[in-house]
Amino acid sequence: MSTTAPGPAASQPTEPHSTTREERKVLAGTLVGTTIEWYDFFIYAQAAGLILSAQYFGPLAADNPALGQIMAWASLGISFLFRPLGAIIAGHLGDRIGRKKMLVLTLILMGAATSLIGLLPNYAMIGVGAPILLTLLRILQGFSAGGEWGGAALLSVEHAPISKRGIFGAYPQIGVPVGMILATGVIWVLTTVLTAEQFASFGWRIPFLFSVVLVFVGYYIRRQVEESPVFAELAERKAESSAPLGTLFKKNTKEVVLSALIFIGNNAVGYMIIAFFAAYASRPLEEGGSVGLDRAPVLLATTLASFGWLVFTMWGGALSDKLGRVRTFQIGYVLLIVWLIPTFLMIDMANIWMYGIGIFVLTVGMGLSYGPMSAMYAEMFPVEVRYSGVSIGYALGAILGGAFAPTIAETLLAETGSSISIAIYMIVVCIISLIGVSLVKETKGNDLGLTKHH
Repeated sequence: MSTTAPGPAASQPTEPHSTTREERKVLAGTLVGTTIEWYDFFIYAQAAGLILSAQYFGPLAADNPALGQIMAWASLGISFLFRPLGAIIAGHLGDRIGRKKMLVLTLILMGAATSLIGLLPNYAMIGVGAPILLTLLRILQGFSAGGEWGGAALLSVEHAPISKRGIFGAYPQIGVPVGMILATGVIWVLTTVLTAEQFASFGWRIPFLFSVVLVFVGYYIRRQVEESPVFAELAERKAESSAPLGTLFKKNTKEVVLSALIFIGNNAVGYMIIAFFAAYASRPLEEGGSVGLDRAPVLLATTLASFGWLVFTMWGGALSDKLGRVRTFQIGYVLLIVWLIPTFLMIDMANIWMYGIGIFVLTVGMGLSYGPMSAMYAEMFPVEVRYSGVSIGYALGAILGGAFAPTIAETLLAETGSSISIAIYMIVVCIISLIGVSLVKETKGNDLGLTKHH
């Protein structure tokens, strides 16, 4: 099945062989935003498990501590429901006023929300207003994240030489493992230098406030980046659609659906690595765990696997410039499908080395099915609705893929008593994504400009 993507860019000028100074600024600007986005997510995720229940939600359910923890986890997941709204609004405005302005705006919104969480009074200080305000800030994070990825992906790909779109597009993708490494490092330092009482009193707020520093760095870098040349061409020709969002769903619904389907498998497995595997492997046996590994080495092994995720994501982007986007995705998903059951079997061995090796090998397939995504999505949509298309497709894929994956995994484990049921669920999701990407006509080399759209 073919998409309505533009045709090959045979008429585009010859590309330079070396990366220019402006291109390097673009890559830095796109990487820093997605890194901050995922740093903020991981910090909140860890705080939700460590401290937010007691500080904000526990008093609402004093007779049921478990309910307080459930409410804390719910506040973590609620942001996903607002990502499509952020994607729609940021995509709509990004197609009108430019990628750069929207990237700066979403970066500031995300950083402000995260920093304000670090200053937010707890339940003991202001009562029920505390969890309400915390939830509102979390919603703002989700809204900002919905518009972040699409702009970063397009800014990097639209600045890239044709033969390097895959590797350029991999830079915003590696923000996931870089953010995970950064967040884990900050938490590890704080828990090492502070006592448990100090961490509960004020230490947990420091990682949130640290986001201010990251935002200033990101803002400075992004202010140095020129607007996407393709969008500049669009503005010069005054060819902007009067209603990009309406045009998107009128002409490119199929591409939105396919881009969502392509992402769900990678996103679901990604949230196993991010949220589920460590909790599953380190849950004490006396609390119902079936593996019972010590938490510290499990977290270290998960962090080391993040480095593999980083390397293989960059490789996936580069490989797609040679093999094509579709083929690279297909290889990645086949590797995930083949390795998921062995991963769970190795984790169940209750050996930290088996745990680390199992997850590290899994990141090979993760990288190959994530690195080419920016380039492929950009090449799937016409420029007039490209920001909207990639942002909404990505956000929908995140909801269908990772948003509820840990919850589904936990439910399957409780119902079946076997981790293999989780592996089968993951395999089914990856097969859906494999079918989705196989329905896309190869996009490598498609024209990102206007000449093929009129």
